[in-house]
Amino acid sequence: MRKDDSDHFNLDEDVIYLNHAAVAPWPTRTERAVNDFCRENVTIGSKKYSHWLQVEAHLKQQVAELINAASCDEIALVKNTSEALSFVAYGLDWQAGDNIVTSDEEFPSNMIPWESLSEQGVAVKKTNLNNVADPTLALIEQIDVSTRLLTISSVQYASGLRVDLERLGQACQKHQVLFCIDAIQSVGAFVFDVQKTQADFVMADGHKWMLGPEGLGFFYCKKSVMDKLKLTQFGWHMVEDMGNYDSPVWEAAQSARRFECGSPNMLSIHALSASLSLLLEIGIEQVSKSIVQRGQYVIDKVAANRQLSLLSKPNPEGNNIVVFKLAQGNTALLFDYLTKNNVVCAKRGGGIRFSPHFYTPLSVIDRAFKLIETYTAAN
Repeated sequence: MRKDDSDHFNLDEDVIYLNHAAVAPWPTRTERAVNDFCRENVTIGSKKYSHWLQVEAHLKQQVAELINAASCDEIALVKNTSEALSFVAYGLDWQAGDNIVTSDEEFPSNMIPWESLSEQGVAVKKTNLNNVADPTLALIEQIDVSTRLLTISSVQYASGLRVDLERLGQACQKHQVLFCIDAIQSVGAFVFDVQKTQADFVMADGHKWMLGPEGLGFFYCKKSVMDKLKLTQFGWHMVEDMGNYDSPVWEAAQSARRFECGSPNMLSIHALSASLSLLLEIGIEQVSKSIVQRGQYVIDKVAANRQLSLLSKPNPEGNNIVVFKLAQGNTALLFDYLTKNNVVCAKRGGGIRFSPHFYTPLSVIDRAFKLIETYTAAN
């Protein structure tokens, strides 16, 4: 990491922030963007709305660059990952007997929409990825003649497991199965390429590794499969001739804007665009390298402490999420101790989850493990 990377943030010195897999702090430039937008609204209202539209369009270009989409026309701005997943779940024309392949580790956002299709006779096949030699192969082997879609998280929220998305994409192409990726735990942390993965649908909120606010994310829908999704929301913003309010007829936009039914969240658009500008300025390759270094640093710290047990499996391509527990004793009490001492982390996967970002100083991680040593020495 370059020496000045942490200067882009203004966290309180007593806060030990290791929770980017949940909700991330904003960069200082994002604070400025929000303050400037608020001041503009207070003083001149929407006088510069045409500029707001330029920021909205620019954000789509930033997202397209971040995930290597063929065009920003394949990017829709949505409220959250759950909304985008629901677009897919309720946009496809399911037949009784169809099934969906996924893992047994998914966050509820990537499980509930699919399970809700049971009334239509659609089954969800949850693949056990724990203690298998090749989790990617385990998923592929679940595909059968009735499989319509494979959906998976790019990084599992409670374990940090990363499957081989390119292999999954190749298998889905071979079996003519749609491929959906919940990428909330990787976009902004790792290099992500929708064309290499051959994904049909990708979605992610902006408030984790993309360092943006809650309430705004993106939905990538490959142009060639866009017409496979029937629309479930309608409004003035999703029509092709947007702005022609007097037309008695309308048609859905040819681009992914068809999934944006109403007025955009302009405040969050300004914020997320500012956050992504930092990631793109530094370069996602460098960001990823720094995150992998910090993930390994946490893994090494856990391995060096005999009082701790590592729950996450080290990934060949690196970890941004590391989960561990006490080898003996009540891990929940350790979590409470850490949070009372200003360590911002999470209880996930039966343990404590640390998720540092590219800018997290190693000294901050050291402070967290010093507290762990203090706790274990006293207990």
